[in-house]
Amino acid sequence: MAKTIQAIRGMNDCLPTNTPLWQKLESTVKHVLSAYGYSEIRMPIVEMTHLFSRAIGEVTDVVEKEMYTFEDRNGDSLTLRPEGTAGCVRAGIENGLLYNQEQRLWYMGPMFRHERPQKGRYRQFHQVGVEVFGLNGPDVDAEMIMMTARMWRELGIEKHVRLELNSIGSLEARANYRDALVAYLEQHEDVLDEDCKRRMYTNPLRVLDTKNPEIQKILVDAPKLSDYLDEESQQHFAGLCELLDAAGIEYQVNERLVRGLDYYNRTVFEWITESLGAQGTVCGGGRYDGLVEQLGGKPAPAVGFAMGLERLVLLLETLKLDEVRRTVDVYMVTAGEGTMMAGMKLAEQLREDVPGLRVMSHFGGGNFKKQFKRADKVGAAVALVLGENEVADNTVVLKDLTGGEQTTIAQSEVAAQLKELI
Repeated sequence: MAKTIQAIRGMNDCLPTNTPLWQKLESTVKHVLSAYGYSEIRMPIVEMTHLFSRAIGEVTDVVEKEMYTFEDRNGDSLTLRPEGTAGCVRAGIENGLLYNQEQRLWYMGPMFRHERPQKGRYRQFHQVGVEVFGLNGPDVDAEMIMMTARMWRELGIEKHVRLELNSIGSLEARANYRDALVAYLEQHEDVLDEDCKRRMYTNPLRVLDTKNPEIQKILVDAPKLSDYLDEESQQHFAGLCELLDAAGIEYQVNERLVRGLDYYNRTVFEWITESLGAQGTVCGGGRYDGLVEQLGGKPAPAVGFAMGLERLVLLLETLKLDEVRRTVDVYMVTAGEGTMMAGMKLAEQLREDVPGLRVMSHFGGGNFKKQFKRADKVGAAVALVLGENEVADNTVVLKDLTGGEQTTIAQSEVAAQLKELI
């Protein structure tokens, strides 16, 4: 017997029992994005490798350790996208969408990172990304955060997530702060682990993000980035906080929040939950005003965020908020000569007369008991039963599978009855 082939570790199947919850989450997100006037963009899954090394940063964990990179037949180095912002910026520049224009865009799809798989963290994962180009004020930052807050309300998880904010200032302000932070870390080098020692000179701000409790202790007395912010960044952040206060959005300023990618500046934010253990960030983003120019376009301010769908699905399941609408409304039960075709014709007519109605016909034969068992298994609310007598009389038996009532009605009346029941 041939050995069975299994999925690649960390790249999971989404089975029919799980897809209704995914569809509920995706449709809720799309509904909110549409309510704010955002438009969908779709980018390739594979991009040139140097797009990500230039955008994300050569000394980030993503570029150094996590990208799926390969050489194609032409000798080009290609990479499965580890995040969506770089590709969205590339698409905007290439297609002339960004210069002197305002764009409010979103995308949804798989991303790939070679990490150690664990609950809530996978090698193929799915994100919704939202990007705005051409607006540089704190107002659009605030709207993005308000928009995510609306998503949490519509999903019913608003009491289980909290918002953390920070400003990491301009490139010049961060350079000044970097020198002060490195000088401080050098005084405590004996406490630093190998990862932080490596980052101390290549990307010292990422040391602030460490999960090592011993290093967190020494960071309490480290220089604060807020003391090095330029005046413009201070005003921007103050304006953002003022708008969030006016909107009633609760937040906590976390001066160690820096995000993991090099392209961020000024505003950074994360939505965090305590309900998923270590994998607590469900959404994160911020400003990246220099990235468009860095990737070859004319300068354009930009801000965006991404949310991980796997973690949101896991959160909904953990909070027992995973109940979804059934996938089948009506199950067509038939038995007898000529009833199969009559049932299929009636099902087609009902789909025509009641848009959105989900009708499943029973195939493969079997007695009434077997067919009703199948109707229960798929979660149908109503069974329509056609026997030879019903076909002759142009009637149908309508059985309410939730209340148990059963009536015989004319086939011409079925659509009206179903509109009341479902």
